[in-house]
Amino acid sequence: MSSEQICAGRTVIVTGAGRGIGRAHALAFAAAGARVVVNDLGSALDGASTAETPAQQVVAEIEAMGGQAVANGDDVADWAGARNLIHQAVDAFGGLDVLVNNAGFVRDRMLVNLGEDEWDAVVRVHLKGHFATMRHAIEYWRGESKAGRRVDARIINTSSGAGLQGSVGQGNYGAAKAGIAGLTLTAAAEFARYGVTVNAIAPAARTRMTETVFAETMAKPENGFDAMAPENISPLVVWLGSPQSAGVTGRMFEVEGGKVALADGWRHGVAVDRGARWEPAELGPVVADLIAKSAPPEPVYGA
Repeated sequence: MSSEQICAGRTVIVTGAGRGIGRAHALAFAAAGARVVVNDLGSALDGASTAETPAQQVVAEIEAMGGQAVANGDDVADWAGARNLIHQAVDAFGGLDVLVNNAGFVRDRMLVNLGEDEWDAVVRVHLKGHFATMRHAIEYWRGESKAGRRVDARIINTSSGAGLQGSVGQGNYGAAKAGIAGLTLTAAAEFARYGVTVNAIAPAARTRMTETVFAETMAKPENGFDAMAPENISPLVVWLGSPQSAGVTGRMFEVEGGKVALADGWRHGVAVDRGARWEPAELGPVVADLIAKSAPPEPVYGA
């Protein structure tokens, strides 16, 4: 197997794969030898229904490359839809090896103006959309493991800098993406016994969701390297989906242009323990000293 075919024979689901980063993932996995289930609802940026069929277009691109792919139009945040997505992969290609959770949309607004429906819709598609697909995938893999068949499976989730550091005007999106980071840690710990690794990425690239938020950084550089191209994100995701990544789980990677970074999550920091209950009035200088001894937090995007 050549280095380019590191996923040869593997079956991969990519959600939200009709455009942007998801499309780049689907094409990259196909180029690496994988059979791909291209999931996409064909919805607008805010999740509204459209008549477009981008999943079918990506399938056609993969088939033109000589690869194998099928389209799926299920809603990943719908319980039955997520189950059907997993079952389609198994029925079409005889199994499932990799689940890439990428689907999502935004409804950006300052928290003071954010409506309940805008909160619910964004949290649903991102956070529940990750959980529902993971839940049905692990049910399949657990069954395989209990039947004595070797499982060497991968889940790659999609968080965001908005979830890791916060983002002004994206309280709903940031909360959902922070939830995905926490979900990834729990799933990695729980799924290891079945031969499944779980990692997440926080990508920065030019997509429909980011073109208005980070418009000032979207220009192409003069040297010809498009640092904000969605295709820059996919090589790491393909590697994480390959057998080569078996020893990596429970990790968060930040990816932008040619840069790959391993993000440090919440850790136990500087502490003071008096061995007894504090009085509220005593805690002012204690907290000030803790803050003085600790690294400052990363700045919130847009602040």
